This record gives sequence, structure tokens and C-alpha cells, in this order.
Amino acid sequence: MGSKKLRRVGLSQELCDRLNRHQIVTCQAYGMKMQTSSSLSPAFLATTLSALDEALHGGVACGSLTEITGPPGCGKTQFCIMMSILATLPTNLGGLEGAVVYIDTESAFSAERLVEVAESRFPRYFNTEEKLLLTSSKVHLYRELSCDEVLQRIESLEEEIISKGVKLVIIDSVASVVRKEFDTQLQGNMRERNKFLAREAASLKYLAEEFSIPILKKMKRQATDW
Repeated sequence: MGSKKLRRVGLSQELCDRLNRHQIVTCQAYGMKMQTSSSLSPAFLATTLSALDEALHGGVACGSLTEITGPPGCGKTQFCIMMSILATLPTNLGGLEGAVVYIDTESAFSAERLVEVAESRFPRYFNTEEKLLLTSSKVHLYRELSCDEVLQRIESLEEEIISKGVKLVIIDSVASVVRKEFDTQLQGNMRERNKFLAREAASLKYLAEEFSIPILKKMKRQATDW
């Protein structure tokens, strides 16, 4: 890839300025950064649940969008919290040694629960308050309560993924804001709902592929059960 200035290949001034803050000013620099990031990324983030990891052929795939489905109360948020912890762990413990973006639309996330799960699942590693605080500080929580807020957050994540070293993005959950805002019995709502879901899914898939990170999206029982 050539060393052309980013501005000369048609990128917006705003995006050029954002990349410049991370010392990325040429196409060559951007390409090398992405190539290095991709080559160092593992193929999967193991869930540490042996049967599930076997079914997934190694764990949650990096570079992909994974949907978590199931009936209410089956432990989907608990699973998301556990995956948040795993992503922050050192690579020698099977983690991604990075930060996490957790988008919470139901006020379901609990920092206290995160600490409890960390101490319970990995007592040998989380044996000091310092390690618990470090992991907690790596999980960046955003409470977004409308479809517009969720979409704006997702579409503004690129710079944060770069600057904070984000290795996992979790959406918990899109279904709750969609149910609140789109009554599919009303004329035109189904079309607007589908347009929102398509835009949201495309943005998440782009982020997963561009940065070679896993993205988890919590659903209800199944993708159409909204």
C-alpha cells in the first residue's frame, strides 16, 4: 500500500483528524496498523465452557458478529458479563488482554455482579483488589435507551476501539429498544424497524471485520421473536 496522505484518497477531514490523533496519517501507516492488529488477533475468544467451545469450534469467533438467543432468565446477560471478564484477561490465560465496550439498553449490567463472577470463575487470578479494579476499569459501560442512541454509539466506536484497545463489543440488547419504539401493527413501522436493524447489523459487522474483534449481540428467544 502506498504512502499517500489519507486526505488524498477521499477520506473526510473529520476521519483524517481522528486517525491523526493516533499517529496514522498515511494509507501505508493505516494498512500496517490494521495488518499487524489482524495478524496478532486470535481466531476465537474461548468461553471456558467446554461443551459450548466445542460446539463453536473454539469459542466466539473474532472478526464476526455473534447473536446470543434464549428465553428470558436463561442467563444471557450473565454470559455477556462473563465474556467481558474473559476479554480483559491476559492472553496466557486465554483472554484478549484488552478493553470492552458494553452497550446496555436494559440497565441489566451490574459492576457488583462482574466482580462476583470474576472472583468465582478465576479465584487464582483475581486474588487482589488491584486486579479486580483493573478489570472493572477496562469495561466501558454505556447506557443507551433508544434506537437512535444505540445507533449513534455503534457508529462512533471506531476511534474508541483504536484509542482504548477494545477487543470485545457487547450489545445487551437491541431487542428491548426495538420493542419499545416499533409497534409492527402500525403502518410503516415494520419498514422503519427493518431499516434500523439492517443499518445496526451492517455497522457491527464492519467493526468486527475491520478490527478482527468478536461482537456479541443479545437477542430474545430467536432473531424474529420481537
